[in-house]
Amino acid sequence: MVHTLFAAVTLAALLVGSPAAQPAQATPAEAAPYLGDWTLELQGPNGPGTFTLSIKTDNDKVVAEIAIPNLPAQPITDVVKTDKTLVLRYSFPYEGNPVDAAVSLTPGAEGKVAAQIDFAGGAYTMTGTAVKKEKKP
Repeated sequence: MVHTLFAAVTLAALLVGSPAAQPAQATPAEAAPYLGDWTLELQGPNGPGTFTLSIKTDNDKVVAEIAIPNLPAQPITDVVKTDKTLVLRYSFPYEGNPVDAAVSLTPGAEGKVAAQIDFAGGAYTMTGTAVKKEKKP
């Protein structure tokens, strides 16, 4: 019985994937071009939305915070780098239920940065641009 249970758990772990198969947390060096404050102007099926995104390092870890007007800012600690894209994953409560979200920032031509937020595994997607705010002297 114990051997069968152990075999089933091991097989499930292999099918789902091990943590090593997941992208590693972005390093401060990988995230350096993205550090700072951003404005995301996005469009979704229900209309436009403006988000503020702040990306920084804290004790050699890349962290962020995303906010929209009239709602509390959401902390983000799951930040990964894939090719050129920085992906920031977080969860927020909606009507008492957690909703997963992933913000993607991808540099493009002429210094423009494409932005996308996938909510609930892509059930609702908003796309647009991200503009980095200038640092104040």
